Amino acid sequence: MKMVMITYNEAVDAEVMEALEASGVKNYTKIPAAYGKGEKSGTHLGNDIWPGRNGILYVACNGEDAKKLLLQIKELRKSLASEGVKAFVLPVEEMT
Repeated sequence: MKMVMITYNEAVDAEVMEALEASGVKNYTKIPAAYGKGEKSGTHLGNDIWPGRNGILYVACNGEDAKKLLLQIKELRKSLASEGVKAFVLPVEEMT
């Protein structure tokens, strides 16, 4: 099993959800309104000084589905250029 964690600018939420659907993955956990700072994406704290927020998706899936999802995210990154979208793949050692 794999855990794909996708972090993204809230402005591209619809596009990220379309990429998820296009990958065929059905199950996920979504965390809206996450705050943070990225080297290229800048600071997003949801306030007047640092406006904007991020979203996070967690997707637990098999290795093949993780590869499909990563391909969709890579294509999305190409099309969005300056908007922040990143995917990380982590091993799932145990699930209960």
